Amino acid sequence: MERFCEELRLEREKRKVSIEAICDETKISARHLLALEAGEYSELPGGVFRKGILRSYLAALELEESTWIERFEASLRESGAGEAEDWAEFAENVRRTRGISESGMKIRWMGVAMMTASLLVLSWFVWKLALRGRLL
Repeated sequence: MERFCEELRLEREKRKVSIEAICDETKISARHLLALEAGEYSELPGGVFRKGILRSYLAALELEESTWIERFEASLRESGAGEAEDWAEFAENVRRTRGISESGMKIRWMGVAMMTASLLVLSWFVWKLALRGRLL
């Protein structure tokens, strides 16, 4: 793990590119880039975001993406911060969120239907009173 991170940092230094320059180009915070170079994967966002940060970093340095990504994934497995855990957590969050939003939507639509029915009934009573008032 340390070897991957160290080589990544050395490639950046060899190209004489500062962290700030990468931040400006990629719009990724320096905190995340420094965590990537230090191998502190727990400081990075999980899942696809972590890999996206690496891809942007590699593109800014014009490094070969496929070999570095393979090495990054091996480094992740070695550190114990595997993708499977992130995806399981992500899937669980999606399931929880969708369950709440679906039931919330049902209640919301029931409220809309009740308001519409109430408006129709009120309109009918007003129409009847207005019509009745004109006929008398």
